Amino acid sequence: MSTPTEIAGAQTTVHAVSTDSQRVPERRRLTPNTTRREQVLLGACALSSFCLGWLLWTQLLPTQGAAGFLALWYVSFLLLYFLSTVLTEGRLPAVDKVITVIVMSGAVGLLVPLVLIIGFIVVRGIGGITATFFTQDLATTGTLDSGGGLAHALVGTLEQVAIAVVISVPLGVMTAVFLNEVKGPLVRPVRIFVDAMSGVPSIVAGLFIYAVWIVQFGHGFSGFAASLALAVLMLPTITRTAEEVLRLVPDGLREASLALGAPEWRTTMRVVLPTARSGLITAVILGVARAVGETAPLIMTSFGATTMNVNPFDGAQASLPLSVYQLVSNPFASQQERAYAGAFILILTVLALFTLARLLGRKRKPRTSPRKFAILRRRK
Repeated sequence: MSTPTEIAGAQTTVHAVSTDSQRVPERRRLTPNTTRREQVLLGACALSSFCLGWLLWTQLLPTQGAAGFLALWYVSFLLLYFLSTVLTEGRLPAVDKVITVIVMSGAVGLLVPLVLIIGFIVVRGIGGITATFFTQDLATTGTLDSGGGLAHALVGTLEQVAIAVVISVPLGVMTAVFLNEVKGPLVRPVRIFVDAMSGVPSIVAGLFIYAVWIVQFGHGFSGFAASLALAVLMLPTITRTAEEVLRLVPDGLREASLALGAPEWRTTMRVVLPTARSGLITAVILGVARAVGETAPLIMTSFGATTMNVNPFDGAQASLPLSVYQLVSNPFASQQERAYAGAFILILTVLALFTLARLLGRKRKPRTSPRKFAILRRRK
């Protein structure tokens, strides 16, 4: 027979074995640092392709120029990176990584000109932002004077865009409601017409308003004519964006409202549109950002002016994009400085509108108040 001491020792051993078997083994890194290896491979391929491109471009090829050398360097880099990845990881990962590099290169290639353009406008235009820029016009300012501003252009832009919003927003939202909620046999032709309007150049909108409103009806140049042209440009943007927003409204909300006895028009007014309120506001902001920087339709509608005209229905009226276009072609440095300052303000306006649209259009997490959270815990 076993003694009590031996039995206790055996129990201790069994407990230790069971405890060790329940322990989770520590995770050990069995593969090398792939990120560091990828960085080294990219750097080596870039340096090797640069040397190969320099040798071919300067010693063997009878050509010259920085653009051609950069193109040869880029092609050599892609080829060396593909061959190196094929030898180390295989053909499929190599193709995937080369496509990734091409896509990232395209993104950088689009970003660099944008940064250069914005930086150039900021450097040239920030010096022209003075105290009189927002309070004076060019009525008493000579071509060589450093004073004066574009207050008349700012007022004209605000009035023209505001009138265009009043015209295009109801039409755009009602068209989107017709396409998504009402439907019918005319949905397809209307959608095709809206898509066609999205691709219409802005100069065509200006020519249309000029031929109909100014020449045919004889109303003359005015800010209201410019607003009509801007409304034509804003309408397809607002309609398509509002239609996509209305599609995101759950069908269960419509079905619940109809099941309670509400007619279809009341369901649309009281359920669908309030649910999509933030998306509709985003559609309006995108439409405004689309039209606020247009210049071509304003040349043939508002015509431009150098003095303040607060009445958009009588006489030619200035606007910020048109004033920038007219002043930048002036040979005097003071006028060009005002033009770059106006372009700087215009870029800030468009950037603010797009930022506001992104903030309103992003998904928001539902917030639960402490009181509601306590009630939910009690129910659980």
